[in-house]
Order: sequence, then structure tokens, then C-alpha cells
Amino acid sequence: MVVKVGYLGPKGTFTNIAVDALFEAEQTVSYRTIPECLDAVDTQEVELAVVPVENAIEGTVSMTIDYLIHQVELPIIAEVVVPITQHILVHPEFEGDVERIEHVYSHSHAIAQCHQFIHKEMPDVEVHYSASTGEAAAKVKDLKGQHAAIGNALAAQEYGLKVLRENVHDYNNNHTRFVVVQKEQAPVEMKDHEVKQQKTTLMVTLPSDRAGALHQVLSAFAWRKMNLSRIESRPMKTGLGNYFFIIDVNQSYDSILFPALQQELKALGCQTKILGTYPCFEIQSNAVYKM
Repeated sequence: MVVKVGYLGPKGTFTNIAVDALFEAEQTVSYRTIPECLDAVDTQEVELAVVPVENAIEGTVSMTIDYLIHQVELPIIAEVVVPITQHILVHPEFEGDVERIEHVYSHSHAIAQCHQFIHKEMPDVEVHYSASTGEAAAKVKDLKGQHAAIGNALAAQEYGLKVLRENVHDYNNNHTRFVVVQKEQAPVEMKDHEVKQQKTTLMVTLPSDRAGALHQVLSAFAWRKMNLSRIESRPMKTGLGNYFFIIDVNQSYDSILFPALQQELKALGCQTKILGTYPCFEIQSNAVYKM
């Protein structure tokens, strides 16, 4: 069965790389923003969507998390971790080095990941934010003169740009987590990667402000020896001081531990919601552009 897969585009984004890493021959559809991508799954314009959820340097992609919580109900069915390598991309007719660049374009996360390089090597450059690294590369393709994009080698290939400087990100251990979401639960065929681990993501809302509430919640996981790989608070958008927690547990949802955990949290006055239970994959750096 051929399915449509939506992703944060256009071509040449890291999300494009994540899609190519997971899916073989499915039809892909690019969207300009994360909300547009998730809305497409919600309205069943596409069956699946791949969106970024966390970067090792810049942290959570809050747009993705908040939209999945507040706007659409789309279970997470898989995760893939992709290494991030940022380059300075310029029009092929550009001559000189980075000191001649007057304008640089990229997604806000990519700009932040290269902050020190920009600060030291391009202190007078004017920064322009785009919806994605691919969009930035597409823009520079149509411009001549002192314009550059920050993006990956795939973007350079897609848009015929020249890589002026390689690996300009500030930290070497730079990875981004992407999740695959689906509205209607159905079998999905993905490429045969080794499953690094299984994971379950929960949303937990604490009762009204009470001393020790979070400690009690974490204790419910701890005494069951359920290992947590992430816990993060996000605003409920109902007023200052009102938060919910996103918790990643490094195991699949089962019929014993998780129902008992949810019952205990309910007894504590908490509300819980399972956002997905899914396999996690990791793409090696030497395979990123060989797809």
C-alpha cells in the first residue's frame, strides 16, 4: 500500500532526510510549516507526517509539541534520530569567503546552532529567518551577490548551491529527533533499520498546586523501575503557573505496568494521556546523504 507522507519542506531540509531514511517508495508531500504538516494528517490529506521534536543543542521544538497537545490528536508511531551538519551555502557564482557575505538565511534553530560561528566569522552579517533550511537554500538559489543559506549537503545538491564552509555548527554532537505521526492506526511499512529501543510518551497534568506532587509522580515511575529519558514542562495556556509534563519512558506500553501507573497517578489527582508507544531508530552520519 502506497501512502502519502507529509514533511516540513521544501526539499533539502533535515526532515526530508528523516523521511528518506524511513520510507522507501511512498509519495512525499512537503509543507512550509509544522502546523500545515500536522493539519494535513488530521484532515487525512496525507496518511503520515514526519516533524522535528527535539534538537540536542537547542532543545524541544515547542511548535511541534504544543500543536500535538492543543490542536490535533495524532499518535506518535515512530522516532528517528538524524545527525545534523550545518554548512554555509552560496550561489555557485559567489566568489570569496564568508567575510564577503552580507545576508544569511535559515531556520531559527539552524541559526542558533551556528551562533558562535556567525558571531566570530560573520559579525556584521544580517540574519534572516525562514520557515526551514530548505526554504533558505531555495531563496539563495534565486539571489546573487552576498547572500548565503545555512543548511545541509542535500540542500546544496537540490538547489545547485556551493558549499562555502563545512560544519559550521557550534557543537559536534548535534542530532535532531523526528517523530512520525498518524491519525488512523494502520500498519506502516518502513525501511529495515535496527530498532535502538522502544519508547512510550505520556502527557501528565498535575493536580492544583500542591507541595510534593511532582515528586509523587516521579516516584510512581521509580519504584516500578521505569526508566525516563526525558521530562519536560510545557504551559497549559490557561494562565501563568499552569503546566503539564511530557514524559518519555524507555519501554513499550504493556498491559501491566502502564495501566497500574495510570491508576496510581489518577489516585494522586493527575490526568494522563498516552501520546504514543513506538520504535526508535538512529541514522548514522555516514548514511545521511546516501539515500
